[in-house]
Amino acid sequence: METVSVCQMQRDTRFEGFLLVRSAEKRKDVKGNDYVDLNLTDRTGEINCKIWNWDGTTEVPESGIAVKIRGTVQEYNGRLQLRVERWRPATPEDPVDMSLLVPTAPRKPEEMLAEIRETAASLSIPAFRQLTEGMLELAGEELAWFPAAQRMHHAERSGLLHHTTDMLRLAKAMLEVYPWLNRDLLLAGVIIHDLGKIEELKSDQAGNVTDYTRDGQLLGHLVRGITNLNRVADRLGIHGEPVTLLEHMLLSHHGESEYGSPKAPMFPEAEALHWIDITDARMNTMKGVVDKTPEGAFSEKIFSLDRRVYHPRYTDDAE
Repeated sequence: METVSVCQMQRDTRFEGFLLVRSAEKRKDVKGNDYVDLNLTDRTGEINCKIWNWDGTTEVPESGIAVKIRGTVQEYNGRLQLRVERWRPATPEDPVDMSLLVPTAPRKPEEMLAEIRETAASLSIPAFRQLTEGMLELAGEELAWFPAAQRMHHAERSGLLHHTTDMLRLAKAMLEVYPWLNRDLLLAGVIIHDLGKIEELKSDQAGNVTDYTRDGQLLGHLVRGITNLNRVADRLGIHGEPVTLLEHMLLSHHGESEYGSPKAPMFPEAEALHWIDITDARMNTMKGVVDKTPEGAFSEKIFSLDRRVYHPRYTDDAE
C-alpha cells in the first residue's frame, strides 16, 4: 500500500504508515464503551483518529511519539477522520523519517537566531538593546526549537523563530514607509513580544505542543512576558520610560480584550507591532491552508480565521 501524507488523504481510502501523536485521550462512547481519541500529524497536516472498542490491554499512546497506523479514512461532520484498525509504537528498527512527520520552519534555527541577535545588537538606544539581549538570554536554548502555537499559526518546530524573523522583516519594510517610527522600540518589541510562550506552552523538542503549562493557564504569555521583562530590567538596573513602553507593547499586541489584551495599543510603535503580528499570523495560516487545498477548491472552515479559504487558479488554463 502506497503511503500518502495527511494532506493527500481522501474519504474511503486506506492508510498504512507512520504518523506522530499530537494528543491522545481515552474516552467513553454513548454506550459506555472505552475508545481512544487521537490527533495524529505529519509535516503536512493533522487528522483526528478513533480507536474504537479499546480493550485497555496497552497504554494510550504518548504524545510526541511516532506510531504505525492502519485504517480507513472516513468523513464525520464535514471533516476527514481516520478509523484505526491496528496500531503500534514505532521501534528503532522501523524506517521512520522524522523530518516527514514533524512540521518544521522553512529556515534553519541557527540562521534565524543569528538574524534576531544581529538585529538586537544593532539597536542604538542602550536601554532597548540591553533589555532585548537580556530577554533573549533568559529565553535560553529552548528558543531554538520552540513552536509559536499549539495548533494555529507557526505550530511547528522552531515556529517561534520563524514568526519572529518574518515579523522583523515586515517591521523593517514598514520602517521604510514610515521612517518616523522609532526603529529601536519597534524592533525590540517584535523580538520580545512572544518570548513568554516558552513558559506558556508544554512542548517537546519536536515542536509538538501537548497542553498549556500552569503559567499558561493562569497568566498567559503576555503577563509572563512582562514579569520576565521586569526581571531583566531589575538585573540590569534599567527603569523608567523604556521599560514602560516595552511593557505596554507586550500587553497590547493582541489589540483588544477579546483576544487577551487589556489595553489597546496607545502609541504608534505598539499599533505597528499589533498589525505586524496579525499579518504574519494570518498569512502563515493562509499559506498552510492553501498548501493543503487543491487549486480551484475551498478549504473547510478554518476556526482561527472564521471562514473558508479559496486556493486560486490564477489563470483560466485549468478551467
